[in-house]
Amino acid sequence: MLVAARRLEAAGRDVIHLEIGEPDFPTPEHIVDAAARALREGKTKYTQPAGIPELRTAIAEHMAQRGVTPRPERVVVTPGAKPILFYSMLTLVRRGDEVLVPDPGFPIYESVVRFAEATPRFYSLRADRGFAPDLESIASLIGPRTRAIMLNSPHNPTGGVARARELEAVADLAQRHDLVVLADEIYSRHVHDVSHASIAALEGMADRTVIVDGFSKTFAMTGWRLGYGVMPEPIAERVTKLIVNSTSCTAAFVQHAGVAALTGPQEPVATMVAEFRGRRDLLVRGLSALDGVSCTLPSGAFYAFPDFSAVLSRTGLTTETLAHRLLHEHGVACLAGTAFGERGRGHVRFSYAASRAQLTEALNRLRGAVAALPTVS
Repeated sequence: MLVAARRLEAAGRDVIHLEIGEPDFPTPEHIVDAAARALREGKTKYTQPAGIPELRTAIAEHMAQRGVTPRPERVVVTPGAKPILFYSMLTLVRRGDEVLVPDPGFPIYESVVRFAEATPRFYSLRADRGFAPDLESIASLIGPRTRAIMLNSPHNPTGGVARARELEAVADLAQRHDLVVLADEIYSRHVHDVSHASIAALEGMADRTVIVDGFSKTFAMTGWRLGYGVMPEPIAERVTKLIVNSTSCTAAFVQHAGVAALTGPQEPVATMVAEFRGRRDLLVRGLSALDGVSCTLPSGAFYAFPDFSAVLSRTGLTTETLAHRLLHEHGVACLAGTAFGERGRGHVRFSYAASRAQLTEALNRLRGAVAALPTVS
């Protein structure tokens, strides 16, 4: 979708980008300064594969905010958070094993499971429950080959946040069936009206949880490629071997920027999150006012996942065709919910990592688009 949108822009079309999960804020200045200083000081050599001690310690201390107190040896730093997903999966499963994956969910989850020659089994997230994990669905899918559960909270693409009772239920299932939980917490600081909780903080879960996180969303550092995992030491040792044989290490000066991000001023993060909340309210209010559209108020991340099913029913369009028409005919780039799984059908994901002026204009265009769609008999 981004490629198609850029192609239209190159042809002179005006496109509002609501398809990309990337904060539109600049990286805070003190983080940039730390990276520049590290470069000037010659921090451009190889580092320890699992990360420099200063950053691993800073991450371990930062985890205390989530009720998790790992030793730095449990922390592994990678170029972005996706490698943690890949390396953990390669470590945890064998051919024929099964991994429970949310639907809708971040497409990479299914990809890494299949890459490791395991089988994804999809559990549902329901709008009528705020897109929290469907515990009955999870329990029904657990079998003798199940090895792990993917848990993403706050959630992409829905913005749902798992509450304490849901985390406790997932933890109970994991412990009763000897499963590892891969907890993607990349949006942990992006919560509204609720508090983020980590399943790793629950009793008995630190030794069966891999926390996946990074700096991209919280500190507007998407292009820096800096992520990390917090995991049991035996898993950390194996993941580190995979790093040695793939990327070798994460760029030294980027890691020093990460130290500054975690230990420096946090006001830029608070400012960004507050602005995202205002944008969320603006976008959801506007989407909910569209004829035939309903939109659950997201509690986290920076995505809205409205249901266009009534619009599709009366127009005969598919989810994919709707997203295509919104881009090519109205200049609003978004993602069809089916990009995130079968249960995303009928939904469209809009990122509100765009200015309020852009969101307002996008809503104007969407209002015109919905009104102009023909009704089929």
